[in-house]
Amino acid sequence: MKLLVILPRFPYPTEKGDKLRAFHQLRILSQQHRIILCAISHQPVSRKQLDAVKPYCSEIHVIRQRKIQVVWNLFRALFCGWPFQTGYYYSAKASNKIKKIIRDEKPDHIYCQLLRTALYAIDESTPKTIDFQDVFSKGIERRIPLAGPVMKQLLRLEYRRLLRFEAFVFNRFDNKTIISGSDRDFIPHPEREKILIVPNGVDHEFFKPMDKPMTHELIFTGNMGYPPNINCAEYLAVKILPIIHRELPGVRLMLAGATPSPKVRNLASKHVTVTGWVDDIRECYAGASVFLAPMQIGTGLQNKLLEAMSMRLPCITSSLCNYALKAKPGSEILIGDSAEEVAWHAINLLKDKEKSRQLATSGYDFVHRNYSWSGATRGLLEVLK
Repeated sequence: MKLLVILPRFPYPTEKGDKLRAFHQLRILSQQHRIILCAISHQPVSRKQLDAVKPYCSEIHVIRQRKIQVVWNLFRALFCGWPFQTGYYYSAKASNKIKKIIRDEKPDHIYCQLLRTALYAIDESTPKTIDFQDVFSKGIERRIPLAGPVMKQLLRLEYRRLLRFEAFVFNRFDNKTIISGSDRDFIPHPEREKILIVPNGVDHEFFKPMDKPMTHELIFTGNMGYPPNINCAEYLAVKILPIIHRELPGVRLMLAGATPSPKVRNLASKHVTVTGWVDDIRECYAGASVFLAPMQIGTGLQNKLLEAMSMRLPCITSSLCNYALKAKPGSEILIGDSAEEVAWHAINLLKDKEKSRQLATSGYDFVHRNYSWSGATRGLLEVLK
């Protein structure tokens, strides 16, 4: 089958969750379908990036949007009533190019990733699938209480628009997918049970246990420019680490990931390392004893937890995160919903090596049983048929 895939970002390198999901889905879908890729990009795409994706696509179309175009996109979205999440990625130039590709190629199916690309296919008669992936409206709602006065008003506006747009898109696409059952429950539509759950996986051949000297006891990873990760980084460094230091004064925390915001960079200290981009994130995992991801806001399945568990690290998270992951609290993962709970879980794991080993092994077995890219994408392949 000829499949047109529309992405809001070029899917390589895989430093963001949507890019990671897209890259592995392209890899697996290409085994059964001929893929034509259209990717919006706000940055230049290098030959190395193209070469990484080329084996899975018969054609690749990169549609650049420069800063002046993005400013216009957002201005238009404000007055069109679109969510900024959608307006940021939509332009008439890109729409015209994609419509021409559809006319020329006559794909059998169109697959759009995220609400950000929905407008490019919403009026097409070709069978089409939208991957909600996360519930943007719920993610924005959780950020509102933490925002300043001006941002709070903008987020409230975005929240209302996203609620309407999520329901509108639901009715205009033949098939809908999402990353977890917990996210599906938040979709504002009476027929949300029809949404197919397509979880993420983890590349177990890549993320596997490594023997490296310990350089830091605790680690948190992710795109450090993403608001939920910024929030979690501050929570770890400002609220949790000081509690740990009362019991274990020398404990070090690494915040590893691309594009750290000024808030994250300002957390760097004698005991907190902020790495920025790293060539091989596995070395950061391997240099730690405990992985922490007690997310307070955000939605979706956390790839960082899948990767850490696959590398046999004991993991501590929040109920919010485990709602999607569904690991067994106490034996496969530890849950902390306050700074004190997270801190004491970390202290106990650092002191009790046998308990740490048992938790890491159970988490490793859990993620191998439940999360692989081939298994995760099986349902999507069925939908496309």
